[in-house]
Amino acid sequence: MSLHSKRCAPPHPSSFDDLVSSLRRSLSSALSLFPPLAGRFYTSPSGHIYITCNDAGADFVAASAKHVTVSDVLSPGKDVPLLVREFFVFERLVSYNGHHKPLAAVQVTELEDGVFVGCTVNHCVTDGTSFWHFFNTFADLTSGKMIKHLPDFSRHTVFDCPQVLPIPPGGPRVTFDADQPIRERIFHFSREAISKLKQRTNYNKVNGMKSNGNGGGKITKKNQDPTAEISSFQSLSAQLWRSVTRARNLDPSKTTTFRMAVNCRHRLEPKMDPYYFGNAIQSIPTMASAGDLLANDLRWSADQLHRNVVAHDDATVRRGIADWESNPRLFPLGNADGASITMGSSPRFPMYDNDFGWGKPLAVRSGGANKFDGKISAFPGREGNGSVDLEVVLAPETMARIENDPDFMQYVSV
Repeated sequence: MSLHSKRCAPPHPSSFDDLVSSLRRSLSSALSLFPPLAGRFYTSPSGHIYITCNDAGADFVAASAKHVTVSDVLSPGKDVPLLVREFFVFERLVSYNGHHKPLAAVQVTELEDGVFVGCTVNHCVTDGTSFWHFFNTFADLTSGKMIKHLPDFSRHTVFDCPQVLPIPPGGPRVTFDADQPIRERIFHFSREAISKLKQRTNYNKVNGMKSNGNGGGKITKKNQDPTAEISSFQSLSAQLWRSVTRARNLDPSKTTTFRMAVNCRHRLEPKMDPYYFGNAIQSIPTMASAGDLLANDLRWSADQLHRNVVAHDDATVRRGIADWESNPRLFPLGNADGASITMGSSPRFPMYDNDFGWGKPLAVRSGGANKFDGKISAFPGREGNGSVDLEVVLAPETMARIENDPDFMQYVSV
């Protein structure tokens, strides 16, 4: 996931071989703290799928791509090059393959002027929160730092489901066309640009505003509902939703859906351990007709997203789990109706905390898994301070229109 420059590398290890040996040792240590990632899936006679922590191991691959430079990978202002997908293993496998394939793998690739450390994990085992906990622990062990937080493997939660998921013969199939033409770009949004978006969506929205009565016209907040304010990320998501919908030239009556993945650890009562290892996420769908989305302003679409996120509390989480338990099913990925957007990952993930001893990563990129028209992944910007990178995957014609949409591009910077 992380790209590092050789210029940031310390005097030791002095060669790529030494670096590889160091990473292999620290990966082994990291797996001893996260033993499920060194195991395999097992389906019991009853149909329940478990992780057998049998120490079968993870894959570790050392690769060379000395003809590739850091600049080739980053390609500012251009599409993410397909060569990035070669920095990850297990291309086009589904999670069910974890019965006979490793549940985690690391590939370290030497570039002409940098090193790319790519990590792949089985999504049935971890969500993004757990993934970055593991990856950053791996980095900390490499650099010799103390490990501050151990994973919590308790399973006495509402997500510990007794139901059996029916698996089709031969295992699940991918529910979207993995060969469909798509383009992938990283759009960077500075803190200032996102602040402007947030001001647009929250204008006249705060409840309980009044004058302070001193004649200066200053406005103060009184009894403000802490959930009233639309967040920066909801504001950015609303802008993307409207711009992509406009670029798709949808019929006004067409229903559009914006799905957001949310972390449920802090939404449950009592709250789960923040370092709970596993999957504790749900998907929040927000729907609107293309006509309504574009006829109303940005505040309207942001408010639709905001209301759904705020409403996703303990009771909502539990209802979602109960609904699934009443009808266990696989979650279909893709954009079957041509009008959907799926937002994954989070700008809150500590993606730039993985200092392997060579300094802060130059960039974060992802592999080819689950990429289809409308799949968006949110990353924190490298400079921090509330900046965000959106990894946007769209049909070629939709991407071309987005790139020529001044309402969207005015917020984008290189």
